[in-house]
Amino acid sequence: MPAVRNSARIVTVLALTCVSVFASHTAFAERDSNGNANEAEQHADTDGNGNLSVTVGGVVFDRSKNGSGNSTGALTSTTSWTPPACWYAPRYTPEQLQAYLEPIWEAGSTGHEWDATQREKYQANDPEKAFNKDKTGKGYWWGSYENKSYPPGWDSCDEDYFWVDEGDPPPADIDNAVTPEVLAELAYAEIRVPGTEVTLAPAETTKVNLPTWAWLDGAEFKPVSVTASVPEIGITATATAEPVSLKIEPGTADAETYPASGVCEVNNGRIGEPYAKGKADETPPCGVKYLRSSGDGSYPLKATVTWKIHWTGTGGAGGDLPDGNFGATQDVVVQEIQAVNR
Repeated sequence: MPAVRNSARIVTVLALTCVSVFASHTAFAERDSNGNANEAEQHADTDGNGNLSVTVGGVVFDRSKNGSGNSTGALTSTTSWTPPACWYAPRYTPEQLQAYLEPIWEAGSTGHEWDATQREKYQANDPEKAFNKDKTGKGYWWGSYENKSYPPGWDSCDEDYFWVDEGDPPPADIDNAVTPEVLAELAYAEIRVPGTEVTLAPAETTKVNLPTWAWLDGAEFKPVSVTASVPEIGITATATAEPVSLKIEPGTADAETYPASGVCEVNNGRIGEPYAKGKADETPPCGVKYLRSSGDGSYPLKATVTWKIHWTGTGGAGGDLPDGNFGATQDVVVQEIQAVNR
C-alpha cells in the first residue's frame, strides 16, 4: 500500500441494513476464465437536482459536490503516488457466486482438474454449505475490480474470491481491499477541479514593462469533494480538495513574476486580486511583467493551481493525501508601449 497512508487499516464496519441491497446489484464486470475482472463496471444515476451518482467497481461515488463545467479536469499528484488502479470489494452473495461459477465448470472451459479443485474450495457438492450458503446474509464473497483507464497496475489484483463475514475487516494481507482509506484514494481519482485560465489586466493587450495583474474567479475556486462508499458493508470516505496556491509561468525568460517565485498563495479565500482602475502603477500581489514584445506571436503563459487533499471516513478515520495540480496554458500577446511625439 502507498506510504502516504497514516491511518490504521482496521475498519469499523457498520451493521448491514439490508442484504437485498447487494442482491439487487446485477451489473458486474465481465470476467475471464480465471475469474478475474476485465474492467470495472460502471453505471450512473441522476437525481432531480442533477446530482450525479456513479457506481464503479462496487464503489458508489457521490459527485454532487465536485467541480462542474466544461473546463474541469482531474488532478495530477505532486508526487509519484497514484490512486489504486484495482481494488477488492464485496462482489457476490453465496447464491450469486454459485450462479456465476457453476455454468463455467459445466462448460469445462477451465479444465477438469481446475474445476474439481474449485468445487472442493467452495464445497460445491455440499447442498447446505456450498458457496457458504449456510452464511447467507452474514457476509459476502469479495472479488477484484479494476479500471484499465487508470495508471499501470490495474492487473495487479489477482487474488481469487475470498469470504468476509459481516462486521469483520478484510484480510490484512490483501492490499487494496476497500477500507475507508482505500475509498478516499479512489475518491481522489474522481475529483474534478475548475480550469485555470487567469484574468489579466489592465488593457486588452499586455504591454512591455507594465505590471499585469492576474487572478482567478474566486466564486469557482472553492473546496470540492467526492464521497466514495460501499453501502453493502456500511463504509464511506470523503476526499476534499482545497486550492492553496497558483503558480504562474510566463512562457518566456524575458519576464518577471509577482511574487518573484511565481507562486501566489491563496489569501482570504482569493487567488490573486482583481485589477481596479488607478492601480496601473502599483505592484500586483499576483501577476507578471513582460520585458520584451511577443512580436507577431504570443507567449504561452501557464497557470497551475495546487490543491491540498484531505479525507475523512467511517469510524473517525482520516488524514492527508498528496497535493494535486491542475493547470492550463493560454496565449498572451505582449506589445510595445506606443509613444506619441508632439
